[in-house]
Amino acid sequence: MSKDEMEVRREDQDKINKFSQLHQRELTLEEELKVKAKDKEDLEELSNELEVADEDDKTPYKIGDTFMSLPLPEVQEMLASSTAKIEESVSQAEGKLNALREEMGQLKMQLYARFGKSINLET
Repeated sequence: MSKDEMEVRREDQDKINKFSQLHQRELTLEEELKVKAKDKEDLEELSNELEVADEDDKTPYKIGDTFMSLPLPEVQEMLASSTAKIEESVSQAEGKLNALREEMGQLKMQLYARFGKSINLET
């Protein structure tokens, strides 16, 4: 075995595989966050538009696959609830993403310490 080649032990391969799995999960979470951010933005836009609506009018609100005509205050309350749920969901996803990136950082540090420039973990 030459000086540039290093034996890859089973534990090294396990760490490399774990890093790869975490990276794929990171990409999935980032995509989920983009979708949730768009949903939140849409709800906020809708909420802003409803602020200028006439309170006496019934407002269509989608529940499942059906649109229901509801009083404006009720629709605004439901929108606020939906926005809060999305914000909570975003917060949870961001927490998972941060924990995942921290674990990836630890694995990266360990693998670079072992293999130096002979391994590329840049994502």
